[in-house]
Amino acid sequence: MPGNTANVRRGRKYDQVLEGAREIFLRDGFEGASVDEIARAAGVSKATLYSYFPDKRLLFMEMATAQCEAQGAEVLVALDRDKPPRVVLPYIGRGVLDFLLSDLGQKVFRICAAEADRFPELGAQFYECGPLLVRRELHSYLAAAMARGEVEIDDLGLAAEQFIELCKADLWIKRLFGIRDQFAEDEITRVIEAAVDTFMARFGPS
Repeated sequence: MPGNTANVRRGRKYDQVLEGAREIFLRDGFEGASVDEIARAAGVSKATLYSYFPDKRLLFMEMATAQCEAQGAEVLVALDRDKPPRVVLPYIGRGVLDFLLSDLGQKVFRICAAEADRFPELGAQFYECGPLLVRRELHSYLAAAMARGEVEIDDLGLAAEQFIELCKADLWIKRLFGIRDQFAEDEITRVIEAAVDTFMARFGPS
């Protein structure tokens, strides 16, 4: 594909092209994904694909953005910011961990990591549309909880980051390195409950 940064064009077959791109990128990686295969999977001509996405990086970033935003929206749409941390934090933690352990989350992460040196914008885009979105929402929730006297936090941004990291304990690293690809419900629950307990022990009201 041409190496320019022209804007993505939206149109009738936009979603169709993205779905084909998702299939091929997640199967073959960024470097291994060919325009021919993406067009074939999308059921469009190469000319049509080029007309929507003149740059392969744009196509990948648009695909990753759409998937991450959909995943984040699914978690955040049902988030009740008026409920206490002992209710909200397990919900957020579970949403985060489910995505991190999913095939989609793992493959997008691996692609971004593999291409970070050549195309740092891939990782930046993934971070902004997925992890950063959740962290901002968690930051906002913790600010509201602090105003209600439910937590005591000096650095809301750092606290939000720390909670996300607590939710990754043990399971994510095993998934990342291919040690295991499935986890029982009680294993996931154990990690999330421990993350909430640790967080509240540090930031709960005195």
